Amino acid sequence: MPKKAKATSEAVSGNDEWHLRVDLAAAFRLAALNEWNEAVANHFSLAVSRDGRKFLMNPRWVHFSRMRAKDLLLLDANDKSTMQRPDAPDLTAWSLHGRLHAALPQARCIIHLHPPYATALASLADPEIRPIDQNSARFFNRVAFDMDYGGMANTDEEGDRIAAKMGNKRIMVMGNHGILICAETVAEAYDLTYYLERASRNLVLAYSTGRQLHVMSDAVAEKTAQEWDADRDQFHVHFAEMKRVLDSTDKSYRKE
Repeated sequence: MPKKAKATSEAVSGNDEWHLRVDLAAAFRLAALNEWNEAVANHFSLAVSRDGRKFLMNPRWVHFSRMRAKDLLLLDANDKSTMQRPDAPDLTAWSLHGRLHAALPQARCIIHLHPPYATALASLADPEIRPIDQNSARFFNRVAFDMDYGGMANTDEEGDRIAAKMGNKRIMVMGNHGILICAETVAEAYDLTYYLERASRNLVLAYSTGRQLHVMSDAVAEKTAQEWDADRDQFHVHFAEMKRVLDSTDKSYRKE
């Protein structure tokens, strides 16, 4: 068997990096289109080196609807002087994303948001995503929960704590806070975010009726989740289609 390549901090080629920039900028625009953004807060990032330590992230306090590929910051998780840069990122973004990229191999693309329905669910004493429909069943036994919110994530220690809580999961519901997605590609991260918010909406609406939930059996929920896991083509097509939607009205996110 061939030897596994060692993880390095070597960045991708310039052309490849540009494609990554375009995809990440598109994700910001789509988040704004879906009304997931919150003022000029929240952050997305995307690794551009094999070990994930070099990554792209949104500049501080730029509205998602105006994000362009050329605006994204190129950062290094090992660079302790990052917050002294004249274009330093938001401190909470650096503390969270820098530590996650350094610690988690699955964290190629990281999305952190406070979308309305998922955040409403995260505000409950029991934020479990119960499998009441096909969308919510996608997340059965596949979500990490952090119920120890202690204020803004503005230290390396808090970033390390969140990384340890995430473990090998790709999705986290952050109690009293929001959501965190760690995926291999922007397309997968966007698709997971979209369906997590849809599943949360379905669950919140079902709770609002005051009627008893019709929860799937564990066996059916797991079978459905596995069927979602096997359909890896769909999220690539979903994201490609959404970029076409953007392109039909405004291609400025691609601007060099």
